[in-house]
Amino acid sequence: MNDVLLTCKNIEVSFDGFKAVDGVDLELRRGEVHFLIGPNGAGKTTLVDAITGLAKYTGSVTKDGEELRGKKIPHIARKGIGRTFQTATVFENLTVAQNLDIAAGAGRSPWSLLRRRKHLPQQVLETMERIGLADHAGTDAGILAHGQKQWLEIGMLLVGDADVLLLDEPIAGMGHEERETTGKLLHDIAADRAVAVVEHDMDFMRANASRVTVLHAGAVLAAGSVDEVSTDAKVQEVYLGTSNAAPSETAPSKGAPSKDMETADARVA
Repeated sequence: MNDVLLTCKNIEVSFDGFKAVDGVDLELRRGEVHFLIGPNGAGKTTLVDAITGLAKYTGSVTKDGEELRGKKIPHIARKGIGRTFQTATVFENLTVAQNLDIAAGAGRSPWSLLRRRKHLPQQVLETMERIGLADHAGTDAGILAHGQKQWLEIGMLLVGDADVLLLDEPIAGMGHEERETTGKLLHDIAADRAVAVVEHDMDFMRANASRVTVLHAGAVLAAGSVDEVSTDAKVQEVYLGTSNAAPSETAPSKGAPSKDMETADARVA
């Protein structure tokens, strides 16, 4: 079985002559939690936008042998590519169970999607357990804690049968326990899927990454294991701020951007 679920080749995205993504190659594999890191303006979120059809690009994105460049957003989603955003996009006036039921409800009528059902599909019940929200099935999503909303959004991708998950800063604003729980969840769902995480938090990356791609000025600066990218002189100089100190001494603190990240071009994430 081929473990590569998504392949990007020579992806380029330009805005008014500014090259936000510059010739990026990327493979997302089943069983891996693949982190995309880099300063603000490095092109991380723009690359995700391109993969999911929100940004026009040149190059190639393929899944299951199909070229996805030029395809509509719904078609890309039906191919099993799902994403989350920095701010969770859930139906806040509906319950956890209803949010998941709607996400799982392809082919059902709009009325049946909104109606409270006495018996939920097994897939929805299992997903609530998996994301740790089984005890909140009847809770309106709008009153969930920040981390719980992020888990719910991930759950909505799971019940929608996404096997490539692109998660944009999933731990932003989370406390320590929520971060730990999120890390465990990412590894759990990556067992039979490909998970890519756009992230600034280096501690979270070190604890959870199977593979890392570092972007800078829209291009791939380095790629490899956590140890490989952490000891890469280019990464230390451009992203961690020095080429002399050890990575643990130069990494940004939890949730805090490095000096380079603060001063980088913030027009494109």
